[in-house]
Amino acid sequence: MDTRPSSPGLSKACQAGVSVMNGKVTDYGYVTTPQLHYIVWSHNTKFTHPPTQEGYYLKISTALRQFLDLCKHSNSITQKVTVDGSNGVGAMKVRELQAYLGDMLTVNPVFDGSTGVLNYQCGADYVKSNQTSPVGLDLVPGEKYASFDGDADRIVYYFITQEGKFQLLDGDKIAILIASYLKQLLVDSGLSKEISLGLVQTAYANGASTEYISDKLSVPVSCSKTGVKHLHHCALQYDIGVYFEANGHGTVMFSDKAAMTIDLAAKSADANTAAGTASLKLSALTQLIMQIVGDAISDLVFVEAILTDLKMTLSQWNDQYTDLPNVLCKVSVADRQVIKTTNAERTATSPIGLQAAIDEAVLKVSKGRSFVRPSGTEDVVRVYAEASTLEEVKQLSLGVACLVYDMCGGVGERPV
Repeated sequence: MDTRPSSPGLSKACQAGVSVMNGKVTDYGYVTTPQLHYIVWSHNTKFTHPPTQEGYYLKISTALRQFLDLCKHSNSITQKVTVDGSNGVGAMKVRELQAYLGDMLTVNPVFDGSTGVLNYQCGADYVKSNQTSPVGLDLVPGEKYASFDGDADRIVYYFITQEGKFQLLDGDKIAILIASYLKQLLVDSGLSKEISLGLVQTAYANGASTEYISDKLSVPVSCSKTGVKHLHHCALQYDIGVYFEANGHGTVMFSDKAAMTIDLAAKSADANTAAGTASLKLSALTQLIMQIVGDAISDLVFVEAILTDLKMTLSQWNDQYTDLPNVLCKVSVADRQVIKTTNAERTATSPIGLQAAIDEAVLKVSKGRSFVRPSGTEDVVRVYAEASTLEEVKQLSLGVACLVYDMCGGVGERPV
């Protein structure tokens, strides 16, 4: 269960139902959603580490130690990061993990639920949506910060410049960092021709990130429908599939072929050579990441490992590319079902004429892109727009929002 007030009652009800059916119940107490996934997966696969919270912590900490031992300079770098736990279960579990991490990584949990309200003015969604730090957290230039969501399956990074400007490193930035690092390891290990690497995004991924990974790094990019289940399935087409939604939910998947190839290379590797070290690092990373599900804690440690090896600051990471200004808004409609989409939700097929009108609006701005998709839970249509300048993206967003209102049965006040 997690820390929501409803959780203990629901847990007891579930246990009672299982007992009535003569099933066996094991109560693990408070866990994050990804930890629960790990426990089930470890139990079913008879994994090396036991299907317990301790097994989860051992999996991460053991792999991190193996990785850092391969980084010649790791002993001279002490990584520290402040983690906003969104007043959920994640902060509690990060604190427990610290005992296993020792001096490898220092995590300072804040918004740990001791006083605040779950997800209120804190957490990954708040930081991503408002492009600002959690209320009450004073950022210090040069320090690293990350925010989880309430059940710890999403993560975003951020920092503040010396000039006081807030800088967000969201799921797109995390995916680019991981994909670019893994590509270099594949090249250095001599495995790049045997193992395919690809990145999966959704339509919400910033266009600058897609351009950077495909044109600058030459890594294949696929676009899937919104929702982790769709990204996960799409990532299976690659031997190593990196997938993240812009909101920070994602992970890395290694196919059986990739895992076996890396394992064989690692077993015969000479740690005194660049190729051997790269193979051993890849092997450690296959164990460090939680492949079965997006996991904020595992992703955090994975990113910190990469930053340590690259001796990279958040500012340097952020400078890999610059996001295009973008706006996400929603328009209330009488019936969201009037909108139908295709092409991974990037093209509207209904109502007739809407997509043509959107295309015309996009042509009026530089580097413009916009799409609309119906909400899965309420009668609203979400409108995403991006362009080369803030003024142009506001113009495009408003124009497309008005098209949706006029052509899709908008209710309430027309967007202004």
